[in-house]
Formats: sequence, C-alpha cells, structure tokens
Amino acid sequence: MTKDIENRIHIGDCIETMKSLPKGCADMIFADPPYNLQLGGDLTRPDNSKVDAVDDDWDKFADFATYDKFTREWLGAARDCLSDTGTIWVIGSYHNIFRVGAIMQDLGFWILNDVIWRKTNPMPNFKGTRFTNAHETMIWATKSPNQKKYTFNYDALKVLNDDIQMRSDWSIPICSGHERLKDNLGKKVHPTQKPEALLHRIMMAATKPNDMILDPFFGSGTSGAVAKSLGRRWLGIERDTNYALAANERIARIVPFTSGDVIPLKAKREEVRIPFGTLIEQGLLRPGDAIYSPRGEKAARIHADGSICMGEMVGSIHRVGALAQSSPACNGWTYWHFRTENGLVPIDVLRHQMRAKLAA
Repeated sequence: MTKDIENRIHIGDCIETMKSLPKGCADMIFADPPYNLQLGGDLTRPDNSKVDAVDDDWDKFADFATYDKFTREWLGAARDCLSDTGTIWVIGSYHNIFRVGAIMQDLGFWILNDVIWRKTNPMPNFKGTRFTNAHETMIWATKSPNQKKYTFNYDALKVLNDDIQMRSDWSIPICSGHERLKDNLGKKVHPTQKPEALLHRIMMAATKPNDMILDPFFGSGTSGAVAKSLGRRWLGIERDTNYALAANERIARIVPFTSGDVIPLKAKREEVRIPFGTLIEQGLLRPGDAIYSPRGEKAARIHADGSICMGEMVGSIHRVGALAQSSPACNGWTYWHFRTENGLVPIDVLRHQMRAKLAA
C-alpha cells in the first residue's frame, strides 16, 4: 500500500472509494453504516421538547430493497479490501443489523461472534410504549468460512477483563461529556458518535500495532482517533465534509501512546515451545540436580535425557508431578522448583529466560 492513502480521510462515496483501494489493504474493517431508522416523525419528551434524533438524509432510504442494495454493494467492496487474515466488525441496531447479517452470509463472510454493546446510560423510551433500547449489536466476521488465520488477542482481552474470559456482552457507556464533539453552538457534531472505549476494546481484540484499520463510514473519526492512540494505521472514508473536518481536528489532537505500551499480551499458544530438556542442554539445570515440590517436601532427580525420577517413578516433569500428587494431570513447569539463595523458585522462570534468549 502506498503511504499517501493511509492515516487520512478520503472524501467521497464509500463504495466507489473502496473499489479504488488496493485489494486486501485492510487488516481490520470497522463499519458503522446508516441504520435506516425509518422515523415516522419528530420524537418528543413528556414535556414536548424535541429529542435530538437521527434524521439526517444519509440515514434515509426509499424502502428496504434500496437499503439492501446499498448494503450489498458496500459490503462487497469492503470484502475486496479485507486481507486474507483480516476481520470485519459491523455495528447496528434492530432496525438494520439482521438484514446486514443475512447479506454478509450471502456474500460469503463467516460470522465469528455477535457482540452486544450494552449501553450503561441509554436514552430512555419517552413514550413508554416499548422497552428502553439499551443495546446495539456488532457482527464480527472473517471474509470466508475457510479463513483459518485471523487476529484475536484472547489473552490480552482476558487481562483487560481482570483475568476473566471476555464475554460477548460489553457494558460500556454511550459517548458523552468531554468526548462528545460539539460545534460552536453546543450542538452535537455527529448524532451517532461512538465511544472511544468501544473502539479501544475492538482494536485490542482484533488488531496488532501497525495494522491498517479501514472505516468506510468515518463520521466523527472515533476509529481513527483510537487507531492513532494505539499505534495502528487508519484509513477513513466520509462523504460529509463537515464531519471530515471535525474528525481531522479531533485526530490531530491525539498523542499516540508509547509503542511498547500498545503491544497486546502474546497468547501462550504463540510463545516459542521450550522442552524441559532444553534447560539441561543449555546448562540452566544439570543432570543430577534436584528439583522440588512447591513446599520442598518432595524431591526428584534430573536425568540427562530430560526425564526426572522420584523413587520408582520415572518420566517427564508433568507425569512425575502428577504421580507425586496422585493427580490425573500436572503442569510440571509450575509444580517443580529449583533451589536458589532466596529459596525455591519455579522452573518456569528458567523457561522464560530461555524464551527471552531465543527472542534476542
């Protein structure tokens, strides 16, 4: 990809602009398309004041067939822009997300998850005729069912969630306060500005530093602002010059985080495999050395081939550790310890030292 198309807003129609981009240029696409709200008139509060709802021309379509045709065209162009290891996120409300999801499947996308954004401070239902609409739905998908590789920073998301597996329902407030862009008259610049917290979680989940984020409905530029903060490249498409101007000013104010602070925690399955025997080959442990259970009450002797023995029990660190505890399984790396001046230390420390040496 040429540098002249990244980290900037392209003014124009999203379909035609995406068709002009290099195929496979995007590592992730975040799309917040028109919801086609089909409003029948002004919305008012109980005191008859007008609700600042989405009534812009860009959200108006003649009928469902027109909206579906538009959806099919922009999704098709987006699919061509997506890399073979990339993913797409599409957000919507009950007005459009089911139609969008069906069209995505028709076009060959493979849905990985539907993620519910639960708004902790939603706008109330003033008429009291329906449930308060307190969530939006995001579809996360690959470009085809056969795509085996894509970025999912599972361990990073788990840490982000206090070491609890991240679920598919996210409680995040709507955009408000200082984050909400307003014009000189105090009016919202964009009616559906998404909170940066939402995009932060998406990008931490599905991208790596320097990945290219494509947003075909750039609006107020939340995706670009978060991408810049997190050291990702971005490319926005927006047809409204006023939105684009506000987004550019917003992104210009962003100071990126330090590069080393935005790298997602590497998944254990991605770490270099270090057999126990490697520690012996490298002299970090020696044949004849003793290793101990966590409290030191049990000891095993290391053999040159990487096996250990404890009395009549001989085998791998995992097998002998399991037998020592009368357990069906054992993680020998955390069970067995070696003795230092400061006491017993898990042999897993030596494995981490070996990984760091190989990565240097």
